[in-house]
Parts: sequence; structure tokens; C-alpha cells
Amino acid sequence: MTIFLILAPYGVYTFLMFMTSATISVFAACAICLVTIAIDVACGRSVKILATGSAILFAGIGLYLALRDPSLSALGVKLSVDIGIFIISLGSMLARRPFTLQYAIESVPAETAGMPGFLTANYIITAAWTVAALLMMAANIVLLYFPGLPVWLGLAVAFAARNSAIYFTKWYPEYRQIKYGAPAGALPKAQ
Repeated sequence: MTIFLILAPYGVYTFLMFMTSATISVFAACAICLVTIAIDVACGRSVKILATGSAILFAGIGLYLALRDPSLSALGVKLSVDIGIFIISLGSMLARRPFTLQYAIESVPAETAGMPGFLTANYIITAAWTVAALLMMAANIVLLYFPGLPVWLGLAVAFAARNSAIYFTKWYPEYRQIKYGAPAGALPKAQ
């Protein structure tokens, strides 16, 4: 359920990009980010770096489209979103608060969160998401500079990168548990 809530704004944004304008797509994604923040607050959980950063990103792109350049291409919007996600993900690691840490801390007991390797595992998982964002960004840059390439190429890279990051997020905690012999439930699991 957690991964669904995290990815919902991006899924809606991507789906709507095929159905309507980029402006509507990014504002809808922003609204979903705000709903996920409201759900976290209502449930007594912390406001997440990723949700907040994404809401700001989508709102900023939407305002830019609405007020400055409504003719920005769909590829330009996708590239802007990918750059923003890359900055949020990398920035969270540089700020020594990998964005996955907030989700992980809320899904494990306090003693587990204090275990050696817990923070390292979250850096590694966040790095996987950062690499996925970088790959999506690179694919969009290639499509931007080589417009003759098929659009499905960018979609295929985005699909493969995102799904690889999801798989890694689910797999890595189990791997660490087996490798380091941590007790069951000692490491965060993707939900």
C-alpha cells in the first residue's frame, strides 16, 4: 500500500499526459501529493520529503505552464519532472536524510530503526531510486535531441527503471536479512 501511495501522483501524471494537457496532468499530480500528505498527517505520521518535494515540483511546473509557457512540449515536461525527482532523491541523500528513511522508520519497531545497517540500507535503496530517475532523465534527453526515435523508447526505459527500483526496494531488505542474519521484521519492507 505504501508504494502505491508514493507512486500514485506519478502514475496519474503519466496517465493523464496521454489523455489531457500537461498543465492539468501536473496539477492533478500535485493534488494527489497533497492528499497523500493529508493522509500522513491525519494518521499521525510525518510529512514526507518525497511527497512535499513532489507537490512543490508539480505545482511549480504547472504554474510555469499556466503563466509562462503553455506550449512546452510533453517531452520537456517529462524531462522537468524527471530532473525534479532526481534532485529530490539525490538532495535527500546529500542532506543525510534519504527519503526512504521516513517510510522505513514508520514501518519497523524503534529498536530496528536503531540497528547498525538500517541507515545504510536506506541510503542504498534511495540510491536505486536516484539511478532510476537518472535513467529516465537520460532517456528523455536522448529523445529530445534525437526526435526521430520512437516515443515508446522513453516509455520502455521509464517502465524498466521504475519497476527495477520497486523490485529492488522489495528485495534488498530481505537480502540484508538473509545476509546479516537480522531477526524477522528487523529491516524495512516495501508495502
